[in-house]
Amino acid sequence: MNTGGRLIAGSHNRNEFVLINADENARIRSVQELSGQTCQICRDEIELTVDGEPFVACNECAFPVCRPCYEYERREGNQACPQCKTRYKRIKGSPRVENDEEEDDIDDLDNEFDYGNNGIGFDQVSEGMSISRRNSGFPQSDLDSAPPGSQIPLLTYGDEDIEISSDRHALIVPPSLGGHGNKVHPVSLSDPTIAAHPRPMVPQKDLAVYGYGSVAWKDRMEEWKRKQNEKLQVVKHEGDPDFEDGDDADFPMMDEGRQPLSRKIPIKSSKINPYRMLIVLRLVILGLFFHYRILHPVKDAYALWLISVICEIWFAVSWVLDQFPKWYPIERETYLDRLSLRYEKEGKPSELSAVDVFVSTVDPLKEPPLITANTVLSILAVDYPVDRVACYVSDDGAAMLTFEALSETAEFARKWVPFCKKYCIEPRAPEWYFCHKMDYLKNKVHPAFVRERRAMKRDYEEFKVKINALVATAQKVPEDGWTMQDGTPWPGNSVRDHPGMIQVFLGSDGVRDVENNELPRLVYVSREKRPGFDHHKKAGAMNSLIRVSGVLSNAPYLLNVDCDHYINNSKALREAMCFMMDPQSGKKICYVQFPQRFDGIDRHDRYSNRNVVFFDINMKGLDGLQGPIYVGTGCVFRRQALYGFDAPKKKKAPRKTCNCWPKWCFLCCGSRKNRKAKTVAADKKKKNREASKQIHALENIEEGRITKGSNNVEQSTEAMQLKLEKKFGQSPVFVASARMENGGMARNASPACLLKEAIQVISCGYEDKTEWGKEIGWIYGSVTEDILTGFKMHSHGG
Repeated sequence: MNTGGRLIAGSHNRNEFVLINADENARIRSVQELSGQTCQICRDEIELTVDGEPFVACNECAFPVCRPCYEYERREGNQACPQCKTRYKRIKGSPRVENDEEEDDIDDLDNEFDYGNNGIGFDQVSEGMSISRRNSGFPQSDLDSAPPGSQIPLLTYGDEDIEISSDRHALIVPPSLGGHGNKVHPVSLSDPTIAAHPRPMVPQKDLAVYGYGSVAWKDRMEEWKRKQNEKLQVVKHEGDPDFEDGDDADFPMMDEGRQPLSRKIPIKSSKINPYRMLIVLRLVILGLFFHYRILHPVKDAYALWLISVICEIWFAVSWVLDQFPKWYPIERETYLDRLSLRYEKEGKPSELSAVDVFVSTVDPLKEPPLITANTVLSILAVDYPVDRVACYVSDDGAAMLTFEALSETAEFARKWVPFCKKYCIEPRAPEWYFCHKMDYLKNKVHPAFVRERRAMKRDYEEFKVKINALVATAQKVPEDGWTMQDGTPWPGNSVRDHPGMIQVFLGSDGVRDVENNELPRLVYVSREKRPGFDHHKKAGAMNSLIRVSGVLSNAPYLLNVDCDHYINNSKALREAMCFMMDPQSGKKICYVQFPQRFDGIDRHDRYSNRNVVFFDINMKGLDGLQGPIYVGTGCVFRRQALYGFDAPKKKKAPRKTCNCWPKWCFLCCGSRKNRKAKTVAADKKKKNREASKQIHALENIEEGRITKGSNNVEQSTEAMQLKLEKKFGQSPVFVASARMENGGMARNASPACLLKEAIQVISCGYEDKTEWGKEIGWIYGSVTEDILTGFKMHSHGG
């Protein structure tokens, strides 16, 4: 067989062979080209028998069925033809089943391929293959050209092309082998008009170097991928609310994109039941203990006995309350691939919701600027659309050191962010990435990674030197205070008496990274402080950030982190969106609390500083009841929940009625007819009222008197505006943004006007006579404002 020095691949089980890198005439030759029939059950090709005829399962109607489906129907089905219902007869080469008729030519299927026991040698096998080729229509000259007695590996079936040199052997596979070539799978033919885009692992390597083998090559892999894509594509469902008549209706959605984005995973019973039994046993022992203590008072020291019993009851109740959340802990699992399929369609802008990230800091000498810079860098480099991320840093100390450090951080982010996204760096805080002892080459395949990593590490070390120089300079404060580059005194020289300051470092036009890509927005905020005003510490600073972000970006979701808590998972925002943007349960979720992990702690954690019990046990138990508590950091909020809006309520199912019970069985049943009569009367009144309104409206239109109705609408709009301003404050821009449930900015608003409005909402007297700190935002009046805020949102149904 002349192959022209090209690679031949194939499989006798699939009854085909492939000539790699051949011309147009040397395509795949399959059974479909010879027979043209397909199985009506599995849609595979009908293979050929040894005689070269198509396989026929039913001799009565010749209904096209392949041999695997025929054998499966005889073994597992009703053993009859699907079309004429005639019982299948056993065909030679097929296994026997029950109720088969006795035949004279019994096949020895057990010893059919046992060449060694029957004394069949290599020559008989080669002769059998020659007969197979002769019956299949292939020339026998290729077989006869093989030198007799040559020790050729069995893999080549005794064939070796004499035109191919010994160091460039190619595999030659016969198209069929006796009883082997039964199972046939279709192979799609490549379109010669479409240009191929090869992506080999080693493109410069010669194909002939691979030598012998039976690897399935290009065409079969393309056919497999095509079948997989066909399985994933779904047809547009009628009446589905997820599909509309617009462009998205014609987009081929996948089944994965239509499924829930998250799910609950209960703890296995084998793990939780022993702990539950232990809780019950402790409760029984506790009950017996109090039974004995109460029934056996100490009469000689009755007061002390009473005090001790009260204390014991108090500790017992606190222990019981601590055990209830641990009774039903759950775990949650997210599906990031489904999130991408649903909200990130190819060729269209991302539909993921925007997120505003808050970072709070006060004293740069107690909270090192380098730590804050790493936190900011980990936020800017998250795996999320850059136009939907904004980072707001609250400097409640109005320190120029923090301002200058943030400026240097923005400059270094132009190098760090593209590096992280290009090589999928984890974690994306440079201090912890470079200091962790780990295999940084794991899963890295780009040849320039090592060189660029070394350059980036050198740049980060230079960045650290600049930050350290700023810290050293800030140790000695001038008598007249700090001045800025243009000679203007720094507004924050007086920590407790300074105006509000806002500076946008990144996200404005013209500021891009070193690869000319857009960067997330980075905003510095320092709220106004004046003597005589209560600023409410961290809670007041967070409420200021809510208002500033509502004016500048107004993302529907918020994430707050402390300055020393960096994001160690670049997909954390996507994980949160799997809960928040879930089409089934997303509207009911108020916030998502992430667990905290700590670096630089004793490896054995002798003093439980990692809070493993709290985050991995107690919080999961609370999640199984109604939801975890808010711990002050690492939490993604729904903005509408912080504004004090109630969660959407479920529609109550109609009451079940049963007419089989007598009317006197329940007290309410006696007045059933009266209730129905009242309901019908109320409905009639309501309809009459609506009809009268429509009549009056028509009269006004006919008489040309519609001014009064428009005035009523204007008055109601003004009343609503006054009500919202009394609740949210005297800022029309912020009030308008608060009414947008899905976020977004007002149209035709210039950056200068928005910046002026943002300065107004962080002024000292903005919260006077409003509901900030009472019903809106972080709640005031407690040292643990985070716990109180979480409970407040729970009370609204979140």
